[in-house]
Amino acid sequence: MIQINKGTERGHANHGWLESWHSFSFADYYDPNKMGVASLRVINDDHIAAKGGFPTHPHRDMEIITYVLSGALAHRDSMGNGSIIRAGDVQKMSAGTGIRHSEFNPSEDTPVHLLQIWIQPRERGITPSYAQKSYRREDKKGRLCLIASPEADNDTILLHQDVRMYASILTAEDTISYPLQTNRIAYLHVATGEVTVNRKTLTAGDALIVQDEVLLTLTTSSEAEVLLFDMHPDIA
Repeated sequence: MIQINKGTERGHANHGWLESWHSFSFADYYDPNKMGVASLRVINDDHIAAKGGFPTHPHRDMEIITYVLSGALAHRDSMGNGSIIRAGDVQKMSAGTGIRHSEFNPSEDTPVHLLQIWIQPRERGITPSYAQKSYRREDKKGRLCLIASPEADNDTILLHQDVRMYASILTAEDTISYPLQTNRIAYLHVATGEVTVNRKTLTAGDALIVQDEVLLTLTTSSEAEVLLFDMHPDIA
């Protein structure tokens, strides 16, 4: 089974300093048919204007991942972390019993483009934690690079859920195959560009929900950046 979620059918909000597209129900956007996939609850495609940002606000009991596509984002939180997240960087907060944080674009003239992703953890009330890692273009070029997992495989970011998150940059000469195991569900999100997956062509913002398929095959005629989530179909 392969289901396409079109990027043009996502929720949309424009706050001036922030323009955001919501793959799943979020804030004022509600669609009972788009409440998430397995433990994946939020993918927001955010464009934050220069000097714009989110003031300090709380979270709890959620794995919150920020994947920067271009520009830079400044972060501060109640755990004492302060950092700049740049293109190629992945940041994760396990909100657990509760954290407060702020995010803003420190640039005077350059917007930041990012994906903010929320994954429901397998248990509530864990101790909050923070991680940030940088992945080079070469790490993702022509392959699915594992960037987060429940075992922190190969020095990846640790997720408190049965989810493995991959990132890839494909160019015209690349073909990527990914075997999907029995009793798993995959969600593939196209961040930039255009990609063909099992003969279905997707553009930026589009996504696939995949279950009961043996193999995913990805190609592109130009360049594309994608994220793939390999998940247990139920919330563990």
